[in-house]
Amino acid sequence: MEAGTGPLLSTLLGLLLLSTPGTRGANPALVARITDKGLEYAAKEGLLVLQTELQKITLPDFTGDFKIKHVGRGRYEFHSLEVQSCELRGSSLKPLPGQGLSLAISDSSIGLRGKWKARKSFLKLQGSFDLNVKGIAISVNLLLGSDPSGRPTVTASRCSSRIYDVDMDISGNVGWLLNLFHNQIESKIRKVLENKVCELIQKSVTSDLQPYLQTLPVTAEIDDVLSIDYSLVEAPRATAQMLDVMFKGEIFNRNHRSPPTSPTPMMSLPEDKCKQMVYFAISDHAFNIASRVYHQAGYLNFTITDDMLPPDSNIRLNTKAFRPFTPQITRRYPDMNLELRGAVVSAPLLNVSPGNLSLAPQMEIEGFVLLPSSTPESVFRLGVVTNMFASLTFNNSKVTGMLHPEKAQVKLIESKVGTFNVNLFQAFLNYYLLNTLYPDANNELAKGFPLPLPRNIQLHDLDLQIHKGFLYLGANVQYLRG
Repeated sequence: MEAGTGPLLSTLLGLLLLSTPGTRGANPALVARITDKGLEYAAKEGLLVLQTELQKITLPDFTGDFKIKHVGRGRYEFHSLEVQSCELRGSSLKPLPGQGLSLAISDSSIGLRGKWKARKSFLKLQGSFDLNVKGIAISVNLLLGSDPSGRPTVTASRCSSRIYDVDMDISGNVGWLLNLFHNQIESKIRKVLENKVCELIQKSVTSDLQPYLQTLPVTAEIDDVLSIDYSLVEAPRATAQMLDVMFKGEIFNRNHRSPPTSPTPMMSLPEDKCKQMVYFAISDHAFNIASRVYHQAGYLNFTITDDMLPPDSNIRLNTKAFRPFTPQITRRYPDMNLELRGAVVSAPLLNVSPGNLSLAPQMEIEGFVLLPSSTPESVFRLGVVTNMFASLTFNNSKVTGMLHPEKAQVKLIESKVGTFNVNLFQAFLNYYLLNTLYPDANNELAKGFPLPLPRNIQLHDLDLQIHKGFLYLGANVQYLRG
């Protein structure tokens, strides 16, 4: 197939599927809903490219015999046929329940020009002709499936092409003669064109669309720790107005993948009229699995040493400066450095409810004195609870987040150095968290959560809704030609 079919492939099916692995029946953590508006856009973009491709088709020469009273038998040949114009006016791309998609094109026309020659005994004549093919109707079913590797397959089925009107204008010295049996000539050209159109579509699907879909990865990297599995849990689910594509959406440790410990809850997507082309429903389960993976990998733990504090900080991590927190520490450990080690007790879970995103991580912070031998010795242990809200945004290709924490609340669990001023330490900890730890966490969240989009697809008119247990991201789609 000639270059140029890539846009057709991207817009026609690129948004609609990735793959179907062996985990059928599981609930998806991510659903892409393509609305009738999105399918209409895909059909429109695909129509423009198919129109260009039809202008490149080559038509065979064809010959025939003629017999006219008082003239006798002769032979004609039509050759050098070229498409001069192609206009595809109407198109629709509809879900085909249980199978895939149905593409229909109507009210279209093709203009051709070619040459003719006729021979009767030793007499040879020639000229040119123009052919206007009108009322072209094309329909084809695109069946969606998957291979054992979890990548998508697509096949064209039940392609039909019908031409309802053919007008021929033949020039030349005996053009009037050929016009006498133009019905025979037009019938042949009609049959050739009908076959060529379906041949073009079949070839595009087999030689271009199927290899294109095979290049789509079933996993994507989020950062140095996480990857996400974008394979489907079942075949695309078609209704009268939309197509739902159910992605597994499993987040895992890219260095050590293990089976998920809990099933994904079912999401009840809104049935209201959809205003945009595509919607992404992302379960809170996906974010919470990411939190668990980070926790298991120790990614949520942190250490604070004196050199990590701002130079203008009034508090230093050494026993002398820590005397206001616990007076006895200086007497027992004179002129020694301190180290604070923080660990999240359990993976913090994101609470997703209408209009609200929140989480309440619980931490423990243990204080160590660094002895002259460099051996750390535990001297106190604190419990920390903080509530925080999260805000999410999404751009052309990913979802990004930011944490908005409230002040941390500290309680004393254990002190080996006598009394401990919890309120003063709470003020110090909040200063550090707000100025150092949380900004670092937000920098990581700004890297984003990638959306399953094919190449050259850009989202705009973005809309974020928060429902019970999932996020609902709406967008219109634009295909970037290039």
